[in-house]
Amino acid sequence: DAHVHVESSMMTVGRFAGAVLPRGTTGAFIDPHEIANVHGLDGVRWMAEEARTTPMKIYVQIPSCVPAAPGLETNGATIGPEDVAEAMTWDGVIGLGEVMNYPGVAFGDEAIHARIAAALKGSGVIGGHYASDDLGAPFRAYAAGGPSDCHEGTRPEDVAARVRLGMAAIIREGTACRNVAAQARAVTEDGIDPRRVLLCTDDRHPGTLLHEGHMDDVVRKAIRAGIRPMTAIQMATLNTAEHFGVARDVGSIAPCRYADLLIVDDLEEMVVDEVIAAGEVVARGGRLIATPEPFAYPPKARASVAIPAALVPADFEVRAPDGVDAVACRVIRRIEAQVLTEQEIEIFPVESGAVVPQGDVAYLAVVERHRGTGRIGRGFVRGFGLEGRCALASTVAHDSHNLLVLGSDLDAMAAAAKRVVKIGGGIALVRDGRVIAQIDLPIAGLMSDAPVADVAARTDVLQRALGDDCGCRVSDALTALSFLALPVIPRLRLTDLGLVDVDRFEIVSLFVDDDNPLRKRER
Repeated sequence: DAHVHVESSMMTVGRFAGAVLPRGTTGAFIDPHEIANVHGLDGVRWMAEEARTTPMKIYVQIPSCVPAAPGLETNGATIGPEDVAEAMTWDGVIGLGEVMNYPGVAFGDEAIHARIAAALKGSGVIGGHYASDDLGAPFRAYAAGGPSDCHEGTRPEDVAARVRLGMAAIIREGTACRNVAAQARAVTEDGIDPRRVLLCTDDRHPGTLLHEGHMDDVVRKAIRAGIRPMTAIQMATLNTAEHFGVARDVGSIAPCRYADLLIVDDLEEMVVDEVIAAGEVVARGGRLIATPEPFAYPPKARASVAIPAALVPADFEVRAPDGVDAVACRVIRRIEAQVLTEQEIEIFPVESGAVVPQGDVAYLAVVERHRGTGRIGRGFVRGFGLEGRCALASTVAHDSHNLLVLGSDLDAMAAAAKRVVKIGGGIALVRDGRVIAQIDLPIAGLMSDAPVADVAARTDVLQRALGDDCGCRVSDALTALSFLALPVIPRLRLTDLGLVDVDRFEIVSLFVDDDNPLRKRER
């Protein structure tokens, strides 16, 4: 896997390895920026140490953007150039994780360039993240700034643009972002050299891992999209190993390489019968043969939710400017099967000084959970279809992972938020004042040390309850929700500091025109 955040599987590194090894994934390049935003370099060290207890070859990229958007959100730690330099001396660290602050790279932000320089001095590979459709001067400046790959493309022309500037194009097929079918055309129709194309998941929830698979599924989908089987396999083996500079150890069957081998009956179907890692049979018939001893995370890892006071319904209320009976608000509109969002302007009535959303628009709030400030960002989102008195609260909220709360009812929002605080991090769904599903994620509020089947079962129960009991018809509501707080992917996001216009990289008012809220209506 050329790019994955293990934390997004909601499992520890050991449990993740146990889930994907039987599927044939013997190696991964991980960017632990989720736990880094909670626990800083300590969190990265814990995951690197746990990685060494598994049969997988797990290479670590030091998170580059902790926080992802300085000044636009509050997170739990900072990783600076000196931290990058230190981590580059650790075993198993091969470079810098995805550089998400692409405007900073393009326009010369000294802080992000200092991190890139520290990794380059350590001979590291710089991971890319250019989440914009503009392939002109800003993209060229970004490529010149150091990143050597990018997984954020969605179109065939994105693959071509990256390869033509000397980067590796990483095609992603995750739980939420499914880009293989579209981007494969760059190879099958446009003639782009497949040796410069890699494959990744970035990322898959436990249910997807259990029911669809991991890199075996990505390779299958690439083949079904028209890429020759041996070429698709090469993208997920030799191409990736060479790009990251580890081909002397892995990526091919040759003398002096680790014997990481898959036994399969049919290359196109890619059903893995037996998995050999470093010369040892580790899985057969889809089952792990040997389970390593669990890694002991320190108590600090399980104490990450610092919300000083009990949350009440009024905390999630949006107060309107004085003296108005209606107000024009910026609304986040989610896009199906994508992490991109759009901005809409909607006029809502005001009752007793509070804004009341209408139609398929829900309340959205981000509660700061790292520093005990009690700060809450408030907004609205369209596209989840919540019905009844429902709310969903989660400490999985990329990338700062504050407490994110979505709801159609203020009382339900308070109840869901309080449950997540009580269990020390995780996800809770409330209807009519009762918790109807929850996922405990005690490690950094992000991960469980339970087996994949257990985490997947809890996830499936919650997803079904969202649909059956709360009317939500989003294909993967948990992923869709978690990205609403990520202020580095266009266009409109919500953090604890307020609404963020990602195109402008600045906080904007929830209200379009405080002086005359009815003056303007846009779509």
